Amino acid sequence: MDNPIDALIQLIKGKHKPDILIFLNPAPRRFSEVRRHLGEVSERILTKQLRELEAAGLVRRQVYPEVPPRVEYSLTEHGYTLCPVLKQMWRWGRTHCQQNNALTSPS
Repeated sequence: MDNPIDALIQLIKGKHKPDILIFLNPAPRRFSEVRRHLGEVSERILTKQLRELEAAGLVRRQVYPEVPPRVEYSLTEHGYTLCPVLKQMWRWGRTHCQQNNALTSPS
């Protein structure tokens, strides 16, 4: 892929991926913590998005040999580099939404 913006969008497209990445910064989280944080997300969708982020090299999945098994997700070094970009995009989006609401509000 030659276009850097397209490459970024391909990595983070998915309803919950940006939220997952930001939530995993700064500490590893268990699957149930991520699911609780996101609210209305099915286990299947969350698993799919975590696997895609793992395949992209942004998230690491650590399985601990315990009974019952414990699995934690954390950001890779590469994943950490994306967080400031996502946070800036979030700030921009919030400002954009506020401006649009101000423009569309009845006077």
